[in-house]
Amino acid sequence: MQIISLEDRISNENPVRFIDVFVEQISLESLGFLSKTIKSEGRPSFDSKVFLKIYLYGYLNGLRSSRKLEKECVRNLELQWLLCGIVPNYHSISDFRKHNPLGLKKLFKLFVSFLKDTDLIAGETIAIDGTKSRAHNSKKANFSQKKIDQHLAYIEEKTQEYLSDLAQNDQNDSSVSISKIQEKIDRLKTNKIRYEFLEEKLKTSGEPQISTTDEDARALLVQGQVVEVSYNIQAAVDAKHNLVVATHTINRNDRNALAAIAIEAKENLEIATYTALVDKGYHNGREITQCKDHNITTIVAHQEQGKSNENGTQPEYLVAKFKYNKEYDTYTCPQDEILKTTGRWHKKTGRTENSGYQFKKYRTPACKECPVKDLCTSRTGGREIDRSEYADAVEENNKRYQENQQLYRKRQEINEHIFGTIKRQWGYNHTNLTGLEKVNGEHSLIMLVYNIKRSINILGVPDLIAKIKNWNARYPTNGFVFVKTIYLKLKSAFVFCQTKFTT
Repeated sequence: MQIISLEDRISNENPVRFIDVFVEQISLESLGFLSKTIKSEGRPSFDSKVFLKIYLYGYLNGLRSSRKLEKECVRNLELQWLLCGIVPNYHSISDFRKHNPLGLKKLFKLFVSFLKDTDLIAGETIAIDGTKSRAHNSKKANFSQKKIDQHLAYIEEKTQEYLSDLAQNDQNDSSVSISKIQEKIDRLKTNKIRYEFLEEKLKTSGEPQISTTDEDARALLVQGQVVEVSYNIQAAVDAKHNLVVATHTINRNDRNALAAIAIEAKENLEIATYTALVDKGYHNGREITQCKDHNITTIVAHQEQGKSNENGTQPEYLVAKFKYNKEYDTYTCPQDEILKTTGRWHKKTGRTENSGYQFKKYRTPACKECPVKDLCTSRTGGREIDRSEYADAVEENNKRYQENQQLYRKRQEINEHIFGTIKRQWGYNHTNLTGLEKVNGEHSLIMLVYNIKRSINILGVPDLIAKIKNWNARYPTNGFVFVKTIYLKLKSAFVFCQTKFTT
């Protein structure tokens, strides 16, 4: 028999060494992690740090299942070293992730602060984007009012069909057929009650959709015309080393999501300003204005100007061809006529992304006698242009976009590969958790693990460990606590016995 120390089996460059040092310096209570109280009877609960180590190791190595992680605790040398031979039950492992979404999100932010102070994050140019993560809810278990109406119409149609069959069988006095038809009618009645209950629940919620397995999941447009019941992971990525500086998950599309993630990035890095590179899916006047109000310079791609509220407009008479005069609050059309406003604010109504906007209308009586009126508008009263209350910020953004095409092209280089790594290479393209809060916790953990892995690739494990110890020594109140215990001594003493048979 040969006695082999586990300490000798774990090299200095092994990422598991960083996980160990990182977790041992964290004050989980200060970050909002729930600590289990010791009961008067039975065995005491495991230290929460044990579970955090398991999950950091698991996600770094493509393992998310609590049952698989329990098995790895038994047979995996690295986990044996990391946990000193402790093997928690899969149920306890699962509960830690489920009950600590807030702590995981704060832990991600804490690591971002460390990366910023270590000069791995510049905080000057940040690319923002989102990607869809499939929810634990099938399309069949997701309903809109239109889908419910279709089901109710089908039930009504089939009920009438069975009632007609029932009347015919009544005349033929076929008791066997009658009983079968009656069973089908009763089944349809039960289904009708279920769909009517869903309809009432949908109306009460005020939401356009309702999901039965995961109430927070929504059917979102993934690509082209492809729709999946998903969550939308938002991420802000720094240009220096492509590290994630802010992330949260929402259950809607990108149209109204820019300001929240942009402001979160600014707060996480504690910087005065930065430049945000964002694709056209985020182009929204209200969101761009909010970024401007928070001193964030946006370069958001924009789609070509449409036809305002007009039909039949030729390209040379699109809204973009009308010049706005800010001093006089007027528009000049391609025929050099002046469009003026009464100054009255109107409000967009409906359920579109533009609902709630205020805008002013601009018109000119010269339209009635204009020789090219038919090329410009089909309205009898002449051309009418709407100007949003957010138009100034949008125009400034659009001008920056036109002047910084080369800088904007870097957006894809900065953040697209992150989603590719997480979803394609690691396989984290879905979540098995339910509820927006829990899903947010898991996605924060995924982004934290991405940052850890990338930091290790940049600096190496020994250098990263040295920097985090030095950072903790300089900032003792940052959420880390450097605990000097006999932990490492116990770990080095923990041995793995391996029998070798020799001939």
